[in-house]
Amino acid sequence: MKRKHLLTTCLWLGLLSHTGALHAQSSDNATHAQSALGFADGKAVFQHICQGCHMPDAKGATGAGTYPALAGNPRLVSAQYMAAVILHGRRDMPSFIQTGDAGPLENSKLSDAQIADVVNYVRTHFGNHYADRITAQEVAGMHP
Repeated sequence: MKRKHLLTTCLWLGLLSHTGALHAQSSDNATHAQSALGFADGKAVFQHICQGCHMPDAKGATGAGTYPALAGNPRLVSAQYMAAVILHGRRDMPSFIQTGDAGPLENSKLSDAQIADVVNYVRTHFGNHYADRITAQEVAGMHP
């Protein structure tokens, strides 16, 4: 349970620190975080959410938990695999699908278009050269 709490804290703080929401004057951090992601493209989603654990260079990290590298990761050959991990979570990584739940990461939930954008961004950056793309419609078809 401690590890899951640390992961949630890492993701939440990563999101807030990159949106400018951690201001001493602000008492409504969630509103700021959500507004920063409202129209975010793949690069912005990566910077606001993913790099908090996977690091800015996407090479992953080991510390309170183990966060796999996205740079040069052979599993990313499948855009559907990456989208499924973002939609459904994996191991200690939570799901980022919009469900209407009011959990601690609700403001970091992503639309199908944002999931497709971040998948396509990561698969074409950080030394990854996968040319095929996933669409928001394909992501929508992967919902439970």
